[in-house]
Amino acid sequence: MKITFFGGTGEVTGSNYLVESGETKVLVDCGLHQGEHFSARHNWEAFPYDPKGIDAVFVTHAHLDHTGRLPKLVKEGLRGRVHSTPPTRDFANLLLLDSEHVLLDEAQRTGNPPLYGVREVEDLMGQWDVLPYHQPLKVGPMTVTLYNAGHILGSSIVVIEAEGKRIAFSGDLGNSPAPIIGPYELLGDLNIDCCVIESAYGDRIHDPVDEKVLEDLIEETVKNGGVLMIPAFAMERTQKLLFTINELVNKGKIPRVPVYLDSPLAIKVTEVYKKYTKYFDASTKALMRDDSALFEFPGLHKALTTEQSKEINDVPPPKIVIAGSGMSHGGRILHHEKRYLPDPKSAILFVGYQADKSLGRKIRDGVSPVRILGDDIPVRCKKVSIEGYSAHADQRQLLAWLSPMRKTLMRVFVVQGEEEGSDVLAHKITEDLGVAAEAPQFGRVFEC
Repeated sequence: MKITFFGGTGEVTGSNYLVESGETKVLVDCGLHQGEHFSARHNWEAFPYDPKGIDAVFVTHAHLDHTGRLPKLVKEGLRGRVHSTPPTRDFANLLLLDSEHVLLDEAQRTGNPPLYGVREVEDLMGQWDVLPYHQPLKVGPMTVTLYNAGHILGSSIVVIEAEGKRIAFSGDLGNSPAPIIGPYELLGDLNIDCCVIESAYGDRIHDPVDEKVLEDLIEETVKNGGVLMIPAFAMERTQKLLFTINELVNKGKIPRVPVYLDSPLAIKVTEVYKKYTKYFDASTKALMRDDSALFEFPGLHKALTTEQSKEINDVPPPKIVIAGSGMSHGGRILHHEKRYLPDPKSAILFVGYQADKSLGRKIRDGVSPVRILGDDIPVRCKKVSIEGYSAHADQRQLLAWLSPMRKTLMRVFVVQGEEEGSDVLAHKITEDLGVAAEAPQFGRVFEC
């Protein structure tokens, strides 16, 4: 089998890998390149392969850096079927439709044609089939099977077998065991020959998840009479936060304070979570027997419409606002940041990865002022980051996932990380596990 790397090289985003066996060609993921702007250079360029020649696409999970160019792929002639778990298909439909207008605005700003429209998303969904975990699917000489990646609900590790060899694509591995969805699956019994592994946190170890940090920050912000802003990814991170705040409220550990979920997408995604409770881990299923409303609690208000979002401004502090986007690329969080970042009584909490040059990264790293909606905004509020809430495995967990495969692994390709993180992880894999590892460059072709 041949693997060609057309994304996720030297960057966290843009996951896109071509696998070939004989005349059969399949893709693993086809995501957006994200950074300071959505108009990262590869998004509007022609694909480096013929979409008409792709026999199938396998999607690890629904985040846009893994799915965001699928409508463009369909628009340019994809005839093969797209495959993922059922939750991933539902989530991707929501995320792609939600991002369409943002990408349209970005295209107009940069003088590019629209990357895709609603019609292309609808066409994509017409070509998208669901595939449960552990159910093999034949595509020409290849057999493809999905395993639980423990990253978000329905996230997958993709294993492709052909020519007597097996390649595993980690997708994004979870910060395992993850609340609600449980741990990632280990593949030590599958005799994996080559592995493509993510490295978003390849050079870091997460701090332990300490609910006390969130508890103390809420108490401090309420006492100060400020606003706690939480830029949160609509999928997974928001549900974890609601799950945790629900527990803190139920246990009486935080004062009663209005909590605003100011994200139509997060509200819709949470409804999909409720639809697929069979994908929850055993402990969450058990908890549901006592508390069926895992994502609801007294004081939670959902702002679905623009008018409801604007009404949040009329509510005096203290209050908590959870809004997208997670890296402050866009969305309603920008309006709250513009209003409250200059307020020393307020605080901003980062609970996810902040890509290089993103607004969230600049705020987190102490840049002031920052440019928001055309204005320079001073940052005087408290800044807190809880990496333990990350949905990504850290270096220790990545090595622990790889370790059971080391007896059969011939080669590891380290992707989906910034260059330093990928290089550090590749070195650790070689030194600690004794397996050849490298961070491939864009367009490189390898055989397995």
